[in-house]
Amino acid sequence: MALWLTADLHLGHANIIRYCDRPFHAVADMDGRLVDRWNRVVGDGDTVLVLGDVALGPIQASLSLVPRLAGTKLLVAGNHDRCWSGNGARARGWHERYLDAGFAEVHQGTIDMEVAGHPVRAGHFPYEGDSHDEDRFTQHRPSDDGRWLVHGHVHDRWRQRGRMINVGVDAWDYRPVHEDEVASLIELGPADLAPL
Repeated sequence: MALWLTADLHLGHANIIRYCDRPFHAVADMDGRLVDRWNRVVGDGDTVLVLGDVALGPIQASLSLVPRLAGTKLLVAGNHDRCWSGNGARARGWHERYLDAGFAEVHQGTIDMEVAGHPVRAGHFPYEGDSHDEDRFTQHRPSDDGRWLVHGHVHDRWRQRGRMINVGVDAWDYRPVHEDEVASLIELGPADLAPL
């Protein structure tokens, strides 16, 4: 049994192909290849922590892909997830729909956890930085208290910046990241690394 981390799949989201220069021809191609790349590394007995923004576009179609993803899936909701508490009243009822779609757990904000023996904080948002030119959702971001943070949200802006490790698919060759890879970065210390 292994732990994997990922974020920002954006299943069903046509515009993400252009926004992040993803190497896919169309949404169906992207979705199929993301599912395939996930299932090449994740086993049925593994756990995958998804740090937000799993599905967009026509939500019934995109959420219906979640059961095709191997492993036990845990979600920390991101700003594009319909179940994200930052959506206020619009999030009502969506928590259960994400559970029904195949997530074993749905969390909000950040969670404290260990990655290969290293204590980390995990959530969708980085301490600072964004996929856009200015930081958005600042009221929902964790405060930097010196801990390592694994996150998504920034897409292809970086793989690592200081003590922030972006586990989004755009930074990791469109696949989940094994906890040992994250632990190796932590052991090497703060750094600035570009996407793979």
